[in-house]
Amino acid sequence: MFVIENGFTYIAFLMFLCGGLLALQKYAKWKIFDIMPPLVWIYLIGMICCTAGMFNSEGVSAAYGVLKNNLLYAMIFVMLLRCDFKKIAKLGVRLIAIFLGCSVTLAVGFIVFYPILKEAMGGGEKTWAATAALFASWVGGSANMAAMEASYGELIDKGAYACALALDTVCYSVWIALLLMMVKHSGKWNKATKADTSKLDALAEAANAEVAKEQKKATGADWVFLIGLALIVSALSQKVGLAMNTGFKSVGLAMFDKGTCTTVFVTVLGLICAMTPLGKLPAVEELSSILLYAVVAMLASQAPLNALFDAPMWVLYGFLILVVHVALMFLLSKIFHWDLCMVSTASVANIGGSASAPIIACAYNDSFAGIGVIMGVLGAAIGNFFGLGMGAILQMLA
Repeated sequence: MFVIENGFTYIAFLMFLCGGLLALQKYAKWKIFDIMPPLVWIYLIGMICCTAGMFNSEGVSAAYGVLKNNLLYAMIFVMLLRCDFKKIAKLGVRLIAIFLGCSVTLAVGFIVFYPILKEAMGGGEKTWAATAALFASWVGGSANMAAMEASYGELIDKGAYACALALDTVCYSVWIALLLMMVKHSGKWNKATKADTSKLDALAEAANAEVAKEQKKATGADWVFLIGLALIVSALSQKVGLAMNTGFKSVGLAMFDKGTCTTVFVTVLGLICAMTPLGKLPAVEELSSILLYAVVAMLASQAPLNALFDAPMWVLYGFLILVVHVALMFLLSKIFHWDLCMVSTASVANIGGSASAPIIACAYNDSFAGIGVIMGVLGAAIGNFFGLGMGAILQMLA
């Protein structure tokens, strides 16, 4: 098997992989990308290359060590510049409730089945942190999972994280395919739950208007400023995270390590800056996507796929969580009369993020795309906090 030995070649290969898949989606228009978007293929191909030993060299390890966390914190900051809570308010209480309902029902599955399957998954001490990272991904998307990996640092077992990463890919791909298949059966769900869809069009119009209003053409100066801002924030946040960690240790709170402190600080900073003129900078969406692809490709390149095959209980765990999620969301829909379109959109906004939710929303009606985007933004804003909370619970159960 061909082995990449040079750090620059490693980064060049990963970025070419990301760019090539995105180009195929845009120009070849293959239908497979409607079911498995490029981000999932980046996961999968990266893990296959890792499993084959393509990245087993000192040069690759050095490049990964230097770049991963630095780019990750920059990505978190830029991504959260989209998360102005004034935009999220456009969803209204009902749709925010549906989104949070999905988050809570997924959390129930994570908590209920973890004590039952933890030993079969590799043991509680090895798996709780990776499982919490997976939950963060299933609230806000892949960026939140990457943030948790950095937050937990040495507490996260590499083998368990590889399993969680692979499970995320498998479950996401199956889940979005099933939800697309359910579109034609939405009438049965809505009839059973007595769903109220009368206000959807008005909400969709408000959400689309909010998304369209932020679309501006970025200049070269915008790109250079935003990249510089993201990188300096990443550097300074890590300095602040180290100082916070030292302060917490001095008062007996050593559990707040540098990674956790840095993640919380950069998350709060991003959410604050989103409500300033920085949140309206052009190229925010594009740069956050570029950084996400880069970080996900790097994580996948260190996650051997055979780890999942060595631990099939991870697959069982993921699908049991989804079964509980469906059952509880149907019950909540019966009580609150939620329609399948918004439940499906919120579910994918949790599990897949803002890039995936519009796929499901538009399968029902093109005018619902903005709802999917803003739901995904809400998940990105709260995913890190939910992930840290889940970590605290799972650590007790470990």
